[in-house]
Amino acid sequence: MAKLTNPGSAPILVLRKVSDILSCFSIESPEPTLQQIARQTGLPASTCQRLVQNMVRDGFLDRDGDRYRIGLRLVQWATPGTFGLDIVRLVRPILQELRDQTGETACLYIRDGALRTIVAVAETRHVVMRPFLIGQVMPIHAGAPGKIFLAFDPEARTALANTELTRYTEITPDNWSLLDEQAQLARTQGYYAAFGERNKDVGSIGAPVFNHTGQLAAVLGLGFPTLRVGPDDVPRLGPAVAQAAQRASAALGHANAVGSGDSANPDRVRPTTENRKGRKAASSGNP
Repeated sequence: MAKLTNPGSAPILVLRKVSDILSCFSIESPEPTLQQIARQTGLPASTCQRLVQNMVRDGFLDRDGDRYRIGLRLVQWATPGTFGLDIVRLVRPILQELRDQTGETACLYIRDGALRTIVAVAETRHVVMRPFLIGQVMPIHAGAPGKIFLAFDPEARTALANTELTRYTEITPDNWSLLDEQAQLARTQGYYAAFGERNKDVGSIGAPVFNHTGQLAAVLGLGFPTLRVGPDDVPRLGPAVAQAAQRASAALGHANAVGSGDSANPDRVRPTTENRKGRKAASSGNP
């Protein structure tokens, strides 16, 4: 007599293996190798390799050399649940207003360890644009939004301290002296502008969004091609971003927009100038 089998058991077993593989990724170990994944899951090497390859193909994982990290597609699916649909819903109209006011792409970022993730976007209507996508993940040491996290979120510096400060361009900050200087300027101004730190032809401006307890909840920012927006535009756009962030903070129940009291005054902006090789202006860098 033939032995009856449960037709749903095989998919369940595969899902369990996929879950075990995903459990190998953490803030402390965001980029394990295939050998580390196989060892941690206890899966046979051939089975682990086949599953990981399929997960890369389907966007669950990304591969960089011999290391793997959580894929963009999985991040996109997880973002609404990890951040909270209510916050995105409350801030989205403000992003759209900022986009209409400035003409540039407006984004909302949250922090995950030493990385920042876009959770909402109001895209520019310009034909020439730099794509910013929901679920897009970037480092916090390069670009304006990251400087806001370092300025207003005490845990951001701790998270970044255990990572390598990768240089993406010749002006990407790669030392803590410069990053601390930039974070201090972000606190003083209530916003921060950066050009060419992550991509040479992209710039960004960021400002803090606080929740009802006064803690940093997110960073609101603009992203743009440097072909259209440059340092001379910062006195006009910086306060606009800071004011939009204040409105977002108010929408989250924060009574006083801490750290942005002077941000609407362009006279407070005093960019420091260093030679391009040593680093660009502390108030100028990229997203």
